Amino acid sequence: MIYAVWVPLLMPFVAVPTARRLADALSPVRAVRLLASTAVGLALFSTLALVLLVVPGATRLSAVAAVGELVKPLADVAPDVTVPLAAAAVALLAACAVAVARTARRHWAELHRAGVPADGSDGELTVVRDSRPDAYALPGLPGSPGRIVVTTGMLRALDPAERDALLAHERAHLAGRHHLFLAAAELAALCHPALRSLRAPMGYALERCADETAAAAVGDRRVAARAIGRAALAARAAEGTESRPRVALAATAGPVPRRVEALLGRATPRPRVGRAAAAALLACLALSGAAALDATHDLHSSIEVAQGESPQH
Repeated sequence: MIYAVWVPLLMPFVAVPTARRLADALSPVRAVRLLASTAVGLALFSTLALVLLVVPGATRLSAVAAVGELVKPLADVAPDVTVPLAAAAVALLAACAVAVARTARRHWAELHRAGVPADGSDGELTVVRDSRPDAYALPGLPGSPGRIVVTTGMLRALDPAERDALLAHERAHLAGRHHLFLAAAELAALCHPALRSLRAPMGYALERCADETAAAAVGDRRVAARAIGRAALAARAAEGTESRPRVALAATAGPVPRRVEALLGRATPRPRVGRAAAAALLACLALSGAAALDATHDLHSSIEVAQGESPQH
């Protein structure tokens, strides 16, 4: 067990460099799904590995041994190794639990505040009288569709066709519940430091999903590309995003030049790289999960032996 349990803890360092290539090499929808599966799966398996490291050291405590009806200590590893490992694992699990709880509570509070329009409007679109160009999608609470917020400055910066493309982009964020994918990536990053590097490609892939939806909605990829580019230039020139809620998703976020190139078909397609990266990630997930299950089985067998029973196979 002591060897298999390290695989889920080390696997994110191997998988993340491969995962970062998915956003450009696969279709946006597939990239989002695979990135989300990778982040959540690796986070769960690494957390399970920490739990498994706690148990051998914890059974050295007489109270835990009595609860587990152990007639002898687990014999896998010496106590001078298991006890420090258990203490470190407990500290890491506690830190992760606190960070996840705080982040989840903050995210819920931000969603609740975002769901209450300051002007009292209850429609999908809220137009704010502000000369600073800005536009973003505010996700709603479960059961709420959310809303799109756009300033008068942004409406003046775009022509009618570009406005339609921009609104279609923000509408795609709401319809796809993209904030949930970002929240999953953020929570996974709190469980393992290597997974922090997945947040940027996840955000890019989600913006690409909305870009493609906007292009299909207006029927012209060039119009969608022009809308995104002009909106980003206008927003950044005016520095008008200071008051934007953190849960907001905006068409002006992320690497806009790369997104425009993708819409215009100038990005070099790399289907082989995408397939290879996807296969490698699935292999990493499978190996991490198999190692976690193997470590769990070995620990269960060791506990049975410590209880004076014959291990089941």
